Amino acid sequence: MNENREQANSEHGSESLRELRKRWKDGTFREILEDWSWIFTYSRRYKGAIAFYIFLGILSTTLGLVGAVASKYVIDIITGYQTSKLVVLIVVFVGSTLFSLVLNSLLGRIVLKLGIRIGNDVQRDIFDKIIDGDWAALNRYESGDILNRFSNDVGTVGTNAVSWLPTIIVSVYRFAATFFVILHYDWIMAVFAFATAPALLFASRFILRQQREHGKKVRKMASEVMSFELETFYNMDTIKSFGVTDQYSVRLRDWQEKFKKVNLDYNLFQIQTNVFMTVLGSLVSMGAFGYCLWQLWSHTITYGTMTLFLSQTSKLSGAFQNVLGIIPNFLNASVSAHRIRELVELPKELHLEASRGLQSKAEEGFTVELRDISFAYVEDKQIVEDSRFIAEPGEIVALIGASGEGKTTLVRLILALVRPGKGEALIRAADGTEFPLNAETRQFFSYVPQGNTILSGTIAENLRMGKADASEAEMIAALETACAWEFVKELPAGIETKLGRRGKGLSEGQAQRIAIARAVLRGAPVLLLDEATSALDVGTERRVLKKLMEDNPRRTCIVTTHRPTVLGLCRRVYRVMDRTVTELDPESSARMAMDF
Repeated sequence: MNENREQANSEHGSESLRELRKRWKDGTFREILEDWSWIFTYSRRYKGAIAFYIFLGILSTTLGLVGAVASKYVIDIITGYQTSKLVVLIVVFVGSTLFSLVLNSLLGRIVLKLGIRIGNDVQRDIFDKIIDGDWAALNRYESGDILNRFSNDVGTVGTNAVSWLPTIIVSVYRFAATFFVILHYDWIMAVFAFATAPALLFASRFILRQQREHGKKVRKMASEVMSFELETFYNMDTIKSFGVTDQYSVRLRDWQEKFKKVNLDYNLFQIQTNVFMTVLGSLVSMGAFGYCLWQLWSHTITYGTMTLFLSQTSKLSGAFQNVLGIIPNFLNASVSAHRIRELVELPKELHLEASRGLQSKAEEGFTVELRDISFAYVEDKQIVEDSRFIAEPGEIVALIGASGEGKTTLVRLILALVRPGKGEALIRAADGTEFPLNAETRQFFSYVPQGNTILSGTIAENLRMGKADASEAEMIAALETACAWEFVKELPAGIETKLGRRGKGLSEGQAQRIAIARAVLRGAPVLLLDEATSALDVGTERRVLKKLMEDNPRRTCIVTTHRPTVLGLCRRVYRVMDRTVTELDPESSARMAMDF
C-alpha cells in the first residue's frame, strides 16, 4: 500500500498544485499552514538529526552523480582501448557506488528511527490529551475512528515531520544537479530530458479523479471492517451466549469479500495506470534513445556519454516526480494533522486545582450534593430537570428507576464526567468547605461500574489498580470487607491466582466482589456502586454493604439498584422518573422499588 501511495503521489502532483491554488483562493490554505506549524513543533525537537539527514542525502546524490560520470569514462576508455586511467576510474566508480549505497541505507535507518521517535512523541501527547478530554465531546467520535487517527494518522504525521523538509531539499538538489550534468555534455539532451517529466505530469491529470474515488472506497471499507472486528471481539461473550458465532463467521466472510472486491478494483486501476504511464515513459525514453543513437552515429558523442544520458534522463524524470510527490504528501500530512488536532483541541475536563486541598479533610468524609440541576446531552432534550440529591458521610443512599430514566447520567454528574447545564454539583467537607465536582475531586471516589471489569492477570494485580503499592495484608483486608476473601483463600495460589480476560475463572458474583474489594482498597471516602451487587445473592449483598459501612463509618455510599432488598439498609432512597429525581419516604421506598 505504501508503495502504491507513493507512486500515486508522484503521478498526481499537478492536481495537488491545483488543489493548493484552490485552497489559496478560498482562504483554507491558512488551515494547511496551521496544521504544518503544529507538525513542525515536533520536527524542531530533532532539527539536528534532520539537518544531518539533509547532509547525507546531498552527499549521497553527489556521489551517485560522480559514479555515473566515472562509469561514462570507464566505458569510453574500454571502447577506445585506452587503459591508462582505467584502474583509477574503476576505483572511483566502485567506491562512489558503494559509499552511496551505505549512505542510502543509513538514510533509511535515520528516517525510520526519527519517524518512530516522533510518532511516539505525538502518540504520547495525543493519548494524554484524549484521556483528559471532555467526556461528552470525546463520545461524539466512534472508537474505531479514534483508533484510526491514533495509529494511521499519527504514523503519517510522524513520517512527514521527519522527511518532508529534507525530501524537498534533497529532491530539488538531485533534480538540479542531474540536469546540469546532462547540460554540461549536451544542451539539447538536457532539454529533452527535462521535457519527459512534464509529459508524464500532463498525462497523470486525467486519471486523478478515479484514483481519489478508489482511495476513498478502500479507506472507508477498511474502517468498516475494523469497526466490525472491534465490536465482535468486544462482545464475544454475548455472541457466544446467543449461539450466533456461525452468523458472525459468515458476516466476516461477507466483509472480507467486500474488502477484496474494493482492493482488487483498486489494484486493477493501478495496473491499468501503471501500464499507461510505463508505455508513455517508454515512448519518451525511446525518443531519447533515438536521439542518442543519431548523435552516436554522427560521432558527436561517445558510447559512454550516451550511457550517461540515458541513465541520467531516467533519474531526472524520477527526481522530478519526487519533487511533485512532495505536494501530495504535504496535503496528506496536513489532513492527518488536522484529524489529530480535532482530538487534541477537544474541550478539556474541568480541573479545579484548589479542590486538591480537600485531601486533608478526607478522614471526616464528604457530602455529595446535586443542587437544582438540569442536564441534557442534546439541547432541548432534558434528561434531568430541577432535581436535588444529597448523600452524606455514614449513609447508604440508593438511586432507583427504570432503565433509561437517567440513573447513569446522575452517576456521570457525580463523577464529573459531565457537568450540569443548570444548578450545582458539589462535594462538601465536614467543615463546610465545598467545591464543584470536577476532574480533581474524582480522587475522592471509588467507583464500581456495571458489568465485569476484571482484567486479565492475577487477583493481586487487579486489586493494585486501586492502590499500586498495596501490601498483601491490605489486599486481604479489602477482600474481607467485600466478602471475597472466603473464596480467594481457597484458590490454589490465593491472591496470586491468574485470571483470564474479564475475570475468566470466576463467577459473576465473585468478579463483582473482587471489583468491590479493589474499590475498597483505593480508600476513597465516597463509594459509588452502579448495580455492582446485582450478581450477589441477597444474603451476601446485605453482608457486603454492612461491612462496607463498618469498615469506614464515615464513608458515603451511593448505590444504583433495581433490587428492593438493598433499600432496607439505605438512609435515603431517590427515584429517577420523568426527568425528575424525587426522594421517597421510608414507608413507600420498598413498595415503589418493586416497580423497577
